[in-house]
Amino acid sequence: MLRWLINKFFPRTQWLFVAIVVSGIFGGFGLYAIYLSRAWSYASDNPEACINCHVMSTEYLTWLHSSHARQVCNDCHVPHQNVFKKYFFKAKDGMRHATIFTLRTEPQAIIMKPEGQRAVMDNCLRCHAPMFAYIESSVGKNHHFTERNCWNCHRDTPHGRVKSLASTDKVMVPLPGTAVPEWLKKLLQE
Repeated sequence: MLRWLINKFFPRTQWLFVAIVVSGIFGGFGLYAIYLSRAWSYASDNPEACINCHVMSTEYLTWLHSSHARQVCNDCHVPHQNVFKKYFFKAKDGMRHATIFTLRTEPQAIIMKPEGQRAVMDNCLRCHAPMFAYIESSVGKNHHFTERNCWNCHRDTPHGRVKSLASTDKVMVPLPGTAVPEWLKKLLQE
């Protein structure tokens, strides 16, 4: 059985060199694509990872000047129940975003999917829990917090009224650094 699997999935001796070269080419292009896209930055909580994709520039700028600027994007947009759920959500959402951006199918108006809306709402309730508890103790139990999304009333928090790619005039955000490695820059200068 094992010998059959080896013979089935590994090339014969005359094709072994070609298979290694082709695998090396595809592996090299894959690693280069990961390097160019700064894929490792998405595992962090750095808000500048969100602007690797230029489509998020207006969201970044409006967040930067908002009352939530001390929070990072993941504080609001990623579930916090446990580390596995957090990174699974980031990976799934990130792959969707990367696919949309790579295929150039980004919409003019960026709208959160229902799963993202649930994460944001849960995080509003989590961060502002002391305030909700105080209000409930003062006024009594109020289902207002669970019947509607927070942003139905608080539309300007934290992104203002961003509705499209052109909604913020002359957006100035930090540009990602160059993808050209230092050794190649030195070689080109010589």
